Amino acid sequence: MAHIVIMGAGIGGVPMAYEMREEARKEDKITVVSNNPRFHFVPSNPWVAVNWRKRDDIEIELKPVLAKKNIDFIDTGVKRVHPEKSQLELNDGSTLDYDYLVIATGPHLDFDAIEGLGPHGGHTQSICHVEHAANASKNWEAFCADPGPVVVGAVQGASCYGPAYEFAAIMDTDLRRRKIRDQVPITYVTAEPYIGHLGLGGVGDSKGMMESIMRNRHINWITNAKVDKVEAGLMHVTEFNDDGTEKKKHELPFKFSMMLPAFRGIDAVMGIEGLTNPRGFITVDKHQRNAKFPNVFAVGVCVAIPPVGPTPVPVGVPKTGYMIESMVTATAHNIGNLLRDKQADQQATWNAICLADFGDSGAAFVALPQIPPRNVNWFSEGRWVHLAKIAFEKYFLRKIKKGTSEPVYEKYVLKALGITKLKGQVTPKVPADGI
Repeated sequence: MAHIVIMGAGIGGVPMAYEMREEARKEDKITVVSNNPRFHFVPSNPWVAVNWRKRDDIEIELKPVLAKKNIDFIDTGVKRVHPEKSQLELNDGSTLDYDYLVIATGPHLDFDAIEGLGPHGGHTQSICHVEHAANASKNWEAFCADPGPVVVGAVQGASCYGPAYEFAAIMDTDLRRRKIRDQVPITYVTAEPYIGHLGLGGVGDSKGMMESIMRNRHINWITNAKVDKVEAGLMHVTEFNDDGTEKKKHELPFKFSMMLPAFRGIDAVMGIEGLTNPRGFITVDKHQRNAKFPNVFAVGVCVAIPPVGPTPVPVGVPKTGYMIESMVTATAHNIGNLLRDKQADQQATWNAICLADFGDSGAAFVALPQIPPRNVNWFSEGRWVHLAKIAFEKYFLRKIKKGTSEPVYEKYVLKALGITKLKGQVTPKVPADGI
């Protein structure tokens, strides 16, 4: 019997547990360790922040659903990983030994890197966690009762830009529905070198299309932006030229602000030589396996991926849902092989497929592979994306509740985009409105 432990119970961790249950032998034990007793569907957080969803709508109690699949669950969280001993030190002082460890924790949100940033003692809101989004919803209602300027975007070093664009557009949609949009100037602030860069060097005509979307929604923007500090109601931003020289200082007043932070590795793994890079992200080979500690694997946002290329202001690379799903499937298969004295032989396809909801429409992009040059480089928009995102939410929550290991992106998203294969030249088909 082998003990397989999965750190993290989010979009990577829970599917990892389900797929591992399928690939493991009957006698193998699987344990999920998290610092939260509930799963929450992160892509719905922007809706929670404007009260289009309630927190309970997108959360699931984990212990009972995991128990149905004979998966143990511990919600005390991990204080420190000791890979040299194949052991976890938990927050309650106990220890947990493992034969194989899969790190799927996601990131630490580095609000402390910028003075005044974030919802905990700072002056900006966040949609990175459902708790943050629920808190933002209260501030949003107070703001709508007394509207004014909004500053939204992503700070230097951030690696997840889609949700920032989503939230900017969702706020615009909600304000128009409330008939107060004319009272709210919106400024989008981003470290990206241009609108639509997305941390990927752009996808298709994402630059032109996203600029058009922003102009149509009367959202101003500042790119190559470094947030220096945030005071109550005032954000200090330095804008840079493409050659890295300083262009302009901005002082941006706001009554409501949501800024995505930079990510780093969680404290439990920071500084472990051979396991992480200097930012605390887990280094893995083509099989999702750490080189120094070969019984440790990693999937999702916690994995170290270098940026696409140099930019005037640091820009990280996103790990999209399809990429995470592919990492999970490859890891489960590889550990299954090792349990049977075979070689790890599966590689994740690091492709980017994203549905970004704008409240009344949306944008979809496909980058195969994620890092250019690409076989597929496609970007589109339309109401169908908004409807597809709603359907995707329902589908994924159902998957978590039922404990199924089916690949969501391959079964749902790729089908919706008309993609039936991932090799060669594939042209996605734009679904008609009403999908």
